[in-house]
Amino acid sequence: MSSKSGKSQLGGSLCLFLTAFIWGTAFVAQSVGTEYVGAFTFNMSRSVLAGLALLPVIAVSEGRKRNRDIPDVRAEENRNEKKKERKQLIAGGILCGTALCVASNLQQIGIAYTTVGKAGFITAMYIILVPVFSVFLHKKAGMKLWISVVIAVAGLYLLCMTGGGFSVEKGDLIVFCCAVAFSVHILTISFFAPKVDGVKMSCIQFWTAAVISAAGMLIFERPDPDAVLAAWMPICYAGILSSGVGYTLQIVGQKDLNPTVASLIMSLESVISVIAGWVILGQSMGAREIAGCILMFAAIILAQLPERQKRHEFSAETRIRR
Repeated sequence: MSSKSGKSQLGGSLCLFLTAFIWGTAFVAQSVGTEYVGAFTFNMSRSVLAGLALLPVIAVSEGRKRNRDIPDVRAEENRNEKKKERKQLIAGGILCGTALCVASNLQQIGIAYTTVGKAGFITAMYIILVPVFSVFLHKKAGMKLWISVVIAVAGLYLLCMTGGGFSVEKGDLIVFCCAVAFSVHILTISFFAPKVDGVKMSCIQFWTAAVISAAGMLIFERPDPDAVLAAWMPICYAGILSSGVGYTLQIVGQKDLNPTVASLIMSLESVISVIAGWVILGQSMGAREIAGCILMFAAIILAQLPERQKRHEFSAETRIRR
């Protein structure tokens, strides 16, 4: 692995860790917001805010690009490349937005029918689903990553399932469908992020999610402007920080990372939410939760360790050169 590639992966890992930190501390805002408005109304509002927040960022970025542009004799070839990239950008944004909308709304709906701990545990099952689904994108996870996944699942169980027992209920099935949608979202980003502008794709995904959520809001809910205004603080936090910053960092961070590694890092959201509740809200954190946190961090560290080059591969390469 080259030093440039190593730095890119380290930068991507840091972006995803920051993403997990933002999502972990934003859970309170999400919970408070649903006390005022329905799931579709909440997600429509936060998606619109996230899309609006990224427009000035894109405008500044485009202005800088125009100032740096120099005439190129291969103008026709560049136009064709830009046209191809634009199609990929639109397709990626719409697909990511659709997956994000489905996942977010299923999570909001499902959490009303199950416990918070079970919802967090089942949602984080994307760390198992992602490497399974990755086979279809020809991105197989090695033995080290699978061991990391098993350790992470054990940590999540200790962290989230504090009530003991596990019976499957209506809300659990809904939240599991949410985990499937989040897995699709992660893999879609993994496919498109290296090919397009991450901030632009993030903006398109938010407007896509906003349109679909708005349709659900009008069909299944009775939107009340006064209720939306009453929930302005959690909606702003979830829209600008959790969505606008968090999901954009996810796209940027996943650009140079294996999707399984990315899903493991982002699953730290559960750890951070527990730690935040302990530090900020004074909630208790027993030996079980501490053990879960340790296992989760151990899984992430194991997944980040570089692969050892096999000696026989090196010898084969030497023979070829000779």
